Amino acid sequence: MEDSIDVILQDYGRIRPTNRPNPVLSACVGALLTGLYGVWRMFSMPGTRIIPSNLMVPYLPSSKGQTLNIMQLLEGRTGCLADLGSGDGRLVFAASSAGLQCTGFEINSILVAYSRGKACWRAVPSSQATFVRKTDLSTYNNVTAFLSPGLMEVLGEKLLKELPDDACVLTTRLPFPNWPQRTSVGSGLDQTFAYDISTVRSLRKVQKTVVS
Repeated sequence: MEDSIDVILQDYGRIRPTNRPNPVLSACVGALLTGLYGVWRMFSMPGTRIIPSNLMVPYLPSSKGQTLNIMQLLEGRTGCLADLGSGDGRLVFAASSAGLQCTGFEINSILVAYSRGKACWRAVPSSQATFVRKTDLSTYNNVTAFLSPGLMEVLGEKLLKELPDDACVLTTRLPFPNWPQRTSVGSGLDQTFAYDISTVRSLRKVQKTVVS
């Protein structure tokens, strides 16, 4: 009986497949995953040399609801629009089709190149939609923004310093702290807030007078 068991175990050992991983295959899979991660990070995350990693926001394209809410609040507005964090440019293209002269500001050079290629493919003239990396907002009377919470306060100070008095600022998901809202539309993640720069500046003056 014991001999029979030994024979059975020997036969099982000969036919049992070995589950040892192939080192070459494992190395190839690891290299592929590493490469895919590098491409994803380069496309979806801005460079850490531009802003600190704790303030970065991954690329999240605007939802259809967010775009519709922004376009609703821009209804009747004219002039130039700056989209801060323009991503793949979908909001810039939507606003330019409504007659606004738009500039998309994006720190991710991959997304800037993609947006420019998309504009070229759609034959959108540069006078209607352009995409750049540096921001000078003094010539814009419409601004849209979707940035990280840590940047909102810093951005608010920049907008108050550079924008003209008739400027309108729109943000999605994240409102400006301590800024009086003119109105808002939507709800949840699609909620969009509108601010008049002249109203915000007037409130700041009143607050400074009370403190002094």
